[in-house]
Amino acid sequence: MSLLTRWPRDQLCLSVEERRHAVQAVEQAFAATLESLKVDIGLKEMFEEIYVPLAAWILARKRQQEGPLVLGINGAQGAGKSTLFNLLEVILGEGFDLRVVGFSIDDIYKTRADREAMARSIHPLFVTRGVPGTHDVELGMEIIDSLCADDPERVTKIPVFDKSIDDRCPDSVWQEWIGGADLIVLEGWCVGAQPQQEETLVEPVNILERNEDPHGVWRRHVNEQLKGSYRELFSRLDVLLMLCVPSMDAVYEWRSLQEKKLAERIQYIYDTQQPTDHLRIMDGNEIKRFIQHYERLTRAMLDEMPDQADVTLFLNENHKIADIRVLKPLCSS
Repeated sequence: MSLLTRWPRDQLCLSVEERRHAVQAVEQAFAATLESLKVDIGLKEMFEEIYVPLAAWILARKRQQEGPLVLGINGAQGAGKSTLFNLLEVILGEGFDLRVVGFSIDDIYKTRADREAMARSIHPLFVTRGVPGTHDVELGMEIIDSLCADDPERVTKIPVFDKSIDDRCPDSVWQEWIGGADLIVLEGWCVGAQPQQEETLVEPVNILERNEDPHGVWRRHVNEQLKGSYRELFSRLDVLLMLCVPSMDAVYEWRSLQEKKLAERIQYIYDTQQPTDHLRIMDGNEIKRFIQHYERLTRAMLDEMPDQADVTLFLNENHKIADIRVLKPLCSS
């Protein structure tokens, strides 16, 4: 397998020896986890030419400041944000000896009961998770602030959201992180998103907005959230990395694959004789409607964020990295 692109040669940070050591360390570390991550067979070449150089760039950026670096990873549904985080977590942990912790903006979704209350008081579309306004932003800021605290005894609890039941898990099963971290990652489809100009909100972008938000109440409230609490949350990011999908068609296709994997998980649960009636799986029409909730902001981010993100990884229709852009030159070796 030949790569479509490589990390920019003029942005190769750290020494050749440091990067080579990291490649060797992560090759060994990934020997046992390659299957679970479903990464393509050209993993070694991708480590050498893309992922380790990216991690070295992040480490060089971290060394420019005191305290932990907060990294945001943006990408539409199915872009591969979680896989990228898993890769960086191992590379920076095993290869560069950093303490890395991360969570998804999905993990701080409001409970279904809270979203149902929003649907009654503001607009019915808020019952569907995803858009700004459906996250517990205060909780997200508390998590980041706790992880940034220089306290080796501090315990930070990170929530878990179960999409198969469309609700937050009880806090008894939340993740726990003890002490501080060198790198804190927040990944999510709208991480780093900017509010839109008011005039762009007038015309609906799809059937959902035209039929179910004809007066723009829902989309204007979403935009107000980006102007307020979400801006405060995203201001905590030191670096923003974007996985840029090629089109909205790709978002639908890749999100459908995610739902298929969720269905396979539920089938496994069913086969083990556990009840599955409470679990939620979407069919093709439901996925299309679901994605229309995200479409307006996704299109805006695809247009604008590549000129704002510190690093953009451009994906092609085959889900491969076809180009890499580093907005702010950092270093060369």
